[in-house]
Amino acid sequence: MTVSAAPAPLPVQPPNGCPFEPPTAFAALRTTEPISKVSLPDGSWAWLATRYGDIRAILGDPRFSSDTTVHGYPLSGMTGGAPNANRGFIRRDPPEHTRLRRMVTREFMVKRVEALRPGIQRLTDELCDAMERAEGHEQGGVDLVEALALPVPSLVISLLLGVPYDDHDVFQRLTGTLLSRTIPDDEREAARVELRDYLDRLVTAKEAAPGDDILGRLIVEQQRTGEITHDDVTAFAALLLIAGHETTANMIGLSALTLMRDPETAERLRQEPGLIRGAVEELLRYHSIIRNGPRRVATADVEIDGHLIRAGEGVVVAVASANRDERVFAEPDRLDVRRPNAQHHVAFGYGVHQCLGQALARVELQVVIATLLRRFPTMRPTVPVEEIPFRTDMTIYGCHALPVTW
Repeated sequence: MTVSAAPAPLPVQPPNGCPFEPPTAFAALRTTEPISKVSLPDGSWAWLATRYGDIRAILGDPRFSSDTTVHGYPLSGMTGGAPNANRGFIRRDPPEHTRLRRMVTREFMVKRVEALRPGIQRLTDELCDAMERAEGHEQGGVDLVEALALPVPSLVISLLLGVPYDDHDVFQRLTGTLLSRTIPDDEREAARVELRDYLDRLVTAKEAAPGDDILGRLIVEQQRTGEITHDDVTAFAALLLIAGHETTANMIGLSALTLMRDPETAERLRQEPGLIRGAVEELLRYHSIIRNGPRRVATADVEIDGHLIRAGEGVVVAVASANRDERVFAEPDRLDVRRPNAQHHVAFGYGVHQCLGQALARVELQVVIATLLRRFPTMRPTVPVEEIPFRTDMTIYGCHALPVTW
């Protein structure tokens, strides 16, 4: 792509800015230039959409493709995506996307996920028991990310997929490398190959002895009937494994920190436990851990808010900006667990690619946050917020570590 005027760089989280705020440039862009051109790390450019209405229009329009192999897709600076044929179904468009997504949709339906709630509660209680027994927590010896935020979603998705949790160090290390913005491309590619090889061996073993889990059912019901291939099952495994633990883990960490810094809201949730579902929606809106995405490429000329986006031009959709749009959410920079329209957020995306695992993420967040508030009412960070290592280097925002005591 070429452009006559030099566009501004794609806004990113300022290293010294408020850790709970999206890039500061978003607010000004929503007012002055809601559809703007931005430069990407490789020198190319893309459109940046920052208003809620425009973003829903783009994500709901089939003329904007999610396929990373389509010419013009804005891959630059993006991690976790690959312009190759063996990509997950979220990098495909209907009807192929619809066909593949339907194969696992029932696994993440609300009724099925709600049936998991007691097990998620037991797991959370066990991890909280272990935190209470941890030596040295009075001196800040407990990292909430390591002790709770990461294990809950990792254990749950491992169980659902049939991935041995004993291997969590492997897939968490590889996922962390894949989602890093600072690790060189060749190292990320090596991690992608290592994860693919690991899952390839796992799927091969399951083909010989499929279990009662998502991958086992995919093999029996879809692969053996010729609907999908071995590589498709491997791609399913990679997508669900990565998406199933990284996003929720970081939301747990950020949510816990937010409530520790807002004792009035935390106490309100303790006094009125029924508010937890709305509180989780508000925390999802408030944090929006995908700061610069998702991305699309136009497959036809499309006019959005008076701007002509031509076929082959890329678009970055800033859902973090949409969720702070003052045209939709009153006082958007304030956390309000009673906000009447918090559930209208687009933290899970919008349109046909809306997050498949959102029901599971909601249950995990509701259980973990409510349990933390109930069992650790005096929990607090042991270091100033400025010393907490936030994930400004990663595609998915959150905390690398969160040392706490109580």
